[in-house]
Amino acid sequence: MHRLTFTLTSMVALSAIAAPAHADTAVLAGGCFWGMESVFEHVKGVQNVVSGFAGGAARDADYDSVSSERTGHAEAVRISYDPKQVSYAQLLQIFFTVAHDPTQVNRQGPDTGPSYRSAIFPQNAGQARAARAFIARFSSDHAHKAPIATKIESGGFYPAEAYHQDYARRHPFYPYIVVNDRPKVAALKVRYPSLFKA
Repeated sequence: MHRLTFTLTSMVALSAIAAPAHADTAVLAGGCFWGMESVFEHVKGVQNVVSGFAGGAARDADYDSVSSERTGHAEAVRISYDPKQVSYAQLLQIFFTVAHDPTQVNRQGPDTGPSYRSAIFPQNAGQARAARAFIARFSSDHAHKAPIATKIESGGFYPAEAYHQDYARRHPFYPYIVVNDRPKVAALKVRYPSLFKA
């Protein structure tokens, strides 16, 4: 698990992080946000990825509270992207096939608990329709050996503390990143070479 201890000065609130102008936004939860952030940062057309929390209340949107598994939050990422370069459907395709295992219930890899659940937080009605269609498609074509656990949820997004942002990029040799996250980026490059950016 990626539980770490940091000084209070490293836990700066990131409410000022805003999505770039002229970008669409996707919010996805699929286990540890370090790995999700790392994958989507390597997708062409993605302008910014912020690690954070979704599904709970603003008052509980901090790492220590979410780690209690009693807040209703999931670790999530907010993806700002240019829809002229990459579509929401392509982001969902990557989400379901590379970024995480959508059959896991309240866990991903070594991390367990509802904060590591698989969830999509649509930002508009079109995204909600697309999310339902993807879940139905993956459920019916049996692309995975187990049922799809991904849920469609509502709720705001709250950026995580500063030390979580760009974690995989800043700590590429941290054992958790090497074992759990770098293989996902490698899989993205192999499976979707036309969408991969270094």
